[in-house]
Amino acid sequence: MTQHFDIVVVGGGPAGMAAAACAAEYGKPVVIVDDNLTLGGQIWRGKDIPAAARKWQARLDSVSAHVTRIHGARVFSQPVPGVLRAEQNGRYLDIAYRKLILATGARERFLPFPGWTLPNVVGAGGLQALVKSGLSVKGKHVVVAGSGPLLLAVAAYLQTHGAKVLAICEQAQFSRLLKFVHSIVTDSGKLRQALTYKMQTMSVPFYAGCYPVSAGGGKKFESVTLRQGKRAWTIACDYLACGFHLVPNTELAEFFGCRISNGKVAVDKWQQTSILDVYCAGEPTGIGGAELALVEGQIAGYAAAGQQDKAHSFFEERARRRKFAQLLEETFALDPALAQLPQDETLVCRCEDVPYSVLKHEPSWRAAKLHTRCGMGPCQGRICGTATEFIFGWTAGQVRPPIFPTPLSSLGAKPELIELQETR
Repeated sequence: MTQHFDIVVVGGGPAGMAAAACAAEYGKPVVIVDDNLTLGGQIWRGKDIPAAARKWQARLDSVSAHVTRIHGARVFSQPVPGVLRAEQNGRYLDIAYRKLILATGARERFLPFPGWTLPNVVGAGGLQALVKSGLSVKGKHVVVAGSGPLLLAVAAYLQTHGAKVLAICEQAQFSRLLKFVHSIVTDSGKLRQALTYKMQTMSVPFYAGCYPVSAGGGKKFESVTLRQGKRAWTIACDYLACGFHLVPNTELAEFFGCRISNGKVAVDKWQQTSILDVYCAGEPTGIGGAELALVEGQIAGYAAAGQQDKAHSFFEERARRRKFAQLLEETFALDPALAQLPQDETLVCRCEDVPYSVLKHEPSWRAAKLHTRCGMGPCQGRICGTATEFIFGWTAGQVRPPIFPTPLSSLGAKPELIELQETR
């Protein structure tokens, strides 16, 4: 059965929620397709959601007559133009659209180092999400490491839930962090948030220009060795929460043929991609935080609904928010030394157990896939692809369906072409 909507929004985070609400306010039939069981994405989840999240949830509820929500569904292909195919609970759904808004968010960047695949070595945001889902960290010793403003937020969150955070290790040098702080002084909201996190972690040692070089342990993680300049030391702990900032989720946009520039989806002033009637908002267009995602989502939603004047009213705020996104990119640019951390036996592709010793002899991403199966596991290169891009300078190849692992029966089923043609 093919479901038909004027506007389809893929992704239920801040950008997707804003886009759907704004389009629906003008009476457009809208559907939000999201792989989580509730809206909010990775940032707005659990019980501790901010006031902004509640505001947008209420705004969506106020136009519920025009908004359909499809939860727990992943878009994995496009059987024919104008139709998305998603999988939900083991069955596929075909969703026809006139206009499409991609708000697929971002994911943590992981970089390989000896021991990074040990149990209890997890992403910084990943550990926070686990705690929001019910994992108890009370009394657990945790080291938070990697890069990006998420580190401080995660450390503060873990402390409030009973964890003993032993260290916060940021790979960016102190001079860049100081410039970053000076740049947000005029943004009262950002400054207040940063000061709150800092106050909550005042007792935790903070190390700039510092990163993990190895994780130790037998069958499970037991300690992490850190390096800051010429100094190296080891800390015994229960968890290493480690993530090197964020990576835009551009795979779906790439699949549709949208132009990608510098690892981000290229959009015009209306948030429209290089493909007519396909818009993109939020982190896929560049990592800028929830505030920028909300603004872009509103512009995309209004533009898709044909309300260009309303969309235009947010241009100035978007320009201001994009300056912060540029600041993030400059501040947390990765230290080239991180590319030297893997040893020969270090796994780079953990899905297919491909070590660094095998990959370092390959000339390209395509060659590595053909000869070693790197990037051909369940994550489809989402982890190792970004890692090898940084370590070797490889560029990932063309994105092909299915975007996510799915049964052949779902991938090969024929769409209802007659019904689609009659409706469109």
